[in-house]
Amino acid sequence: MDGLLFMIFAAIAVICGINLVLQTHPISSAISLVGVMGALAALYLLLGGEFIAAAQLVVYAGAIMVLFIFVIMLLNAGTEHKGRRTWAKYAGVPLLLIFMGVIANLIANRMPASENVVFGNFTKGSPLEFGRALFTTYLLPFEVTSVLILIAILGAVVLARKEID
Repeated sequence: MDGLLFMIFAAIAVICGINLVLQTHPISSAISLVGVMGALAALYLLLGGEFIAAAQLVVYAGAIMVLFIFVIMLLNAGTEHKGRRTWAKYAGVPLLLIFMGVIANLIANRMPASENVVFGNFTKGSPLEFGRALFTTYLLPFEVTSVLILIAILGAVVLARKEID
């Protein structure tokens, strides 16, 4: 049953990810990204990471997506205009398939063999261990990320203010 649920939520994540790229309106893309985040939270839950699943929903699908939608609304972004690059339309899919084949070949031949994933076997994802790692080992990347998000918000405000003036 776990394998079937994993495949269902993985398919939802992939479909929403493809829809994210194919949408021409930024709000529709943001909604597709929420679908990806929800499916990833379900995958984390299946793998035994209850805390990271809750953090995925609260932080990414909640707070970060609200921030993204706020910036999209602030910038007043409209639909994407199609260009005249017909060569990209025809060369894109074969180049993507070649790239995916090269990456799959590298992963299959260069990566060391690992154990199979057993659902529910991961027991090191408690909030205590996660918090200790976040605020000791990974404190600098955590703070750098928060500063980058603050800079992005300020940049969006400056860009939106220039358009109004």
